[in-house]
Amino acid sequence: MDRSDYTLDDGVTYLNNGSFGPSPRKVQEERKSWIDRLERQPMQFLTRDMEPALKDAMIPLANLVGTASTNITFVDNATFGMNVVAQTVRLSSDDEVLLTDHEYGAVMRVWRDKCKETGAKFVVQRLPDPLTSSDELVAEFLKGVTERTKLIVISHVTSATAAILPVKEICHAARRMKIPVCIDGPHAIGMIPVNLDEIDCDFYCASCHKWISAPFGTGLLYVAPRWQHRMKPAIISWGGSVSGQEPSWQDEFNWIGTRDLSGFLAIPEAIRCLEEHGWERFRNETHQLAQYGSERICELTGLEPLIEDHAVWNGSMITLPIPGLVQTGEQHGRRDPLQVALWKNYQIEIPIYTWKKRRFLRISCHTYNTLGDVDHLLNALEESFVTSHESV
Repeated sequence: MDRSDYTLDDGVTYLNNGSFGPSPRKVQEERKSWIDRLERQPMQFLTRDMEPALKDAMIPLANLVGTASTNITFVDNATFGMNVVAQTVRLSSDDEVLLTDHEYGAVMRVWRDKCKETGAKFVVQRLPDPLTSSDELVAEFLKGVTERTKLIVISHVTSATAAILPVKEICHAARRMKIPVCIDGPHAIGMIPVNLDEIDCDFYCASCHKWISAPFGTGLLYVAPRWQHRMKPAIISWGGSVSGQEPSWQDEFNWIGTRDLSGFLAIPEAIRCLEEHGWERFRNETHQLAQYGSERICELTGLEPLIEDHAVWNGSMITLPIPGLVQTGEQHGRRDPLQVALWKNYQIEIPIYTWKKRRFLRISCHTYNTLGDVDHLLNALEESFVTSHESV
């Protein structure tokens, strides 16, 4: 696949697949075909065809993430799944929830609010800086575990720092300590190989609109068999099969009221498109693009990369420090002036943000990106730094 397989606007250099990844034309067409089928005979589709179709659509997605289709259910996105987990796990004032200091802001908010509501302690464990050794990271993170730790929440691939974390090792250590683990995995599915049965986590939340290029509003929630009978849905509806299928824990999520399910049913087409392109080819090409951008940007800025060994810690997405003053009083939704300028003056979409009082740029690449896109970014950054009198 290349840019011609997508419907991106001409003239836009899109280097932000990590936030919102567009779907290929074929996936858009597949979704439209399901919408047409719904509109032609809503009763037939919703009460007879929907549940078998969802069951079939779960199979290729389950195969991709290395588990049985009976262990996953469709949710709107990773955040939706994380809220389901927060509703399911019971906490008290004697409990603690352990996270890393690299966690996504929305995930932090979910568990901070849950802890505040229940009186549990919200614990953030700092990871080594820089990240150089998986063993060191695991050991340092597990120092945050106490006899009160009720749940570990950790990203598979972090959003802010784009680091691939050793979640399998952390899960196996947690199992020995009998502590459940919830993994936030929207940046992992597709970008790196994932085998949930081997990882052996309790919960895994992911969005499918990023690296597998499924439609927006599609995600998955994995629940280990030991937890399935305890799941508490975020939205309560009928909670049963409407087509006479055998009862399942997935029923609570398949039928949460009348809604458009076409995005979920188009997921197999998204997977097929990338299978045809080749998973290893996709991962290698996009990693090489991101690494090329990283090396060139570090040459331009003179700043050391956040993570030196990209082959171990990064996939199709890399976070890089950039010069300039950190914005004071920064609020969610407020854009960095350089990010605004890159769009306004060069039609480049790329996130720039503050993390730990430092300024960063995150470059993420997909099959529609080329070396020309990255070179356009480099030229724009060089001109922008000179224009704004920022030292490089």
